[in-house]
Amino acid sequence: MKIGIATDHHGVGLKQELTNYLTKLGYNVVNYGPDTTDPVDYPIYAFKLGEAVRDKIVDYGIVICNTGIGVSIACNKVKGIRCAKVNDEWEAKMTRLDNDANVLALGSRLPIDKIYNIIRTFLETTPSNEERHIRRREMINNYHD
Repeated sequence: MKIGIATDHHGVGLKQELTNYLTKLGYNVVNYGPDTTDPVDYPIYAFKLGEAVRDKIVDYGIVICNTGIGVSIACNKVKGIRCAKVNDEWEAKMTRLDNDANVLALGSRLPIDKIYNIIRTFLETTPSNEERHIRRREMINNYHD
């Protein structure tokens, strides 16, 4: 399984730690940048990652910024992306179970052990096949104004 990962400048160090962690778990990790801690415009990287998930170049994505909020907003601008900003394992489970989120957004200040547990839960949770969840996902996927 391929996992794409993108950050802002706050998340570059964490991205390397997570790449090592995910690789040890057997995932193939694709880096969507950036690679330095020089200030960057995070939407550029969030869009690249979202497009890679949408185009099925990677199976899932992880985006990281200082809070996780900005990158989640940016990712959700890409049609077909359901990005969830998650703070704990329960939220990681529920966003996959109910919403079939395909991108996980994290704040760079969470403790690393908590991040590992969130990521593992997100990647290991199978979406619900209940009709109500499928119907709601389709409503989200097909919305246009």
